[in-house]
Amino acid sequence: MSETVLTLGESLRDRARAALGSRNLILVGLMGAGKSSIGRLVALQLGVPFVDTDAEIERVSRMSVAELFAAYGEDEFRSLEARVIKRLLKGGPRVVSTGGGAFVNDRTRRHIKRGGFSVWLKADLDVLWERVNKRDTRPLLKTENPKQTLENLMNARYPIYGEADLTVISHDVNKETMAKEVLLAVIDALKESKGP
Repeated sequence: MSETVLTLGESLRDRARAALGSRNLILVGLMGAGKSSIGRLVALQLGVPFVDTDAEIERVSRMSVAELFAAYGEDEFRSLEARVIKRLLKGGPRVVSTGGGAFVNDRTRRHIKRGGFSVWLKADLDVLWERVNKRDTRPLLKTENPKQTLENLMNARYPIYGEADLTVISHDVNKETMAKEVLLAVIDALKESKGP
């Protein structure tokens, strides 16, 4: 039985690696969609490095995202984010998890479109809220009504996230299941784009 499971896992990894080739797999979406947690598992499955752009920004700036927002504002943060993402996407293959606002920035979106295959992890409001309301680390949710702010962000950003190469619904299942769903969707999408 374990040999069968191993073979299925290896087969999925091999098929996904073959479909992606040397391209980066870039996860986009709103905070709480699972870009980092699912991205780590997808990278592990693929046997490629994982990079979280927010963590990379914090590493190079030696400041937290919240501190950067407070000290320099969102525009400066987005400019730094665009430069970091452009640099990260020069190498590959790797799985890259982007911050929620990254893909909304025109410059960053162009880098992502040139730098790999983008996947929008799309979740509904209740799923996102359940995931983000437990921590007080989201600068954009430090408002009087954070759930309404989250819904406003969804309304503004979802049409732009829709420009990603692929959309995968991030629903209330375990991370391992979501990672497998992402890999299967990537294989199907890239197989279709190549044609018969």
